Amino acid sequence: MTGFRRGVRLGIDVGRARIGVARSDPDGMLAVPVETVARDDGSVARIAQLIGEYEPLEILVGLPINMRGEDTPSTVDARDFARALGAASSVPIRMIDERLSTVTAHQALRASGRSQRDSRGVVDQAAAVVLLQHAIDTEKNTGAPAGSALILDEESL
Repeated sequence: MTGFRRGVRLGIDVGRARIGVARSDPDGMLAVPVETVARDDGSVARIAQLIGEYEPLEILVGLPINMRGEDTPSTVDARDFARALGAASSVPIRMIDERLSTVTAHQALRASGRSQRDSRGVVDQAAAVVLLQHAIDTEKNTGAPAGSALILDEESL
């Protein structure tokens, strides 16, 4: 066991149309929403700006594998986005199993009185909060960072 590492972390929920961004406090205790970034040619640059602003010790990118633990087209997309982010930043990236994070985010928003239509702009942020909080809690409970490190090969740089 390595123990819990102090420092800000960024959580990224990669979607086809939008990307949710969350961050933790400097003590790594609580995940909070940051913003929803439109998924376009400028999304990596915008998240790189947020990395510069928050100076995280790591970035946690959600990995949307299916319930059987298998890759899907969204899994490939999330890995490709994480590689692009890794090429734009020197901050370590970890891939986090995010099964049910969006479902959990929708349930929490519904419980707070928001309709699915009203939640569209914030559900990605909420999903990023869910996956980041899960990663923080996992590290606190196990003493080891959650997920797996993204290895950048020479072709992705």
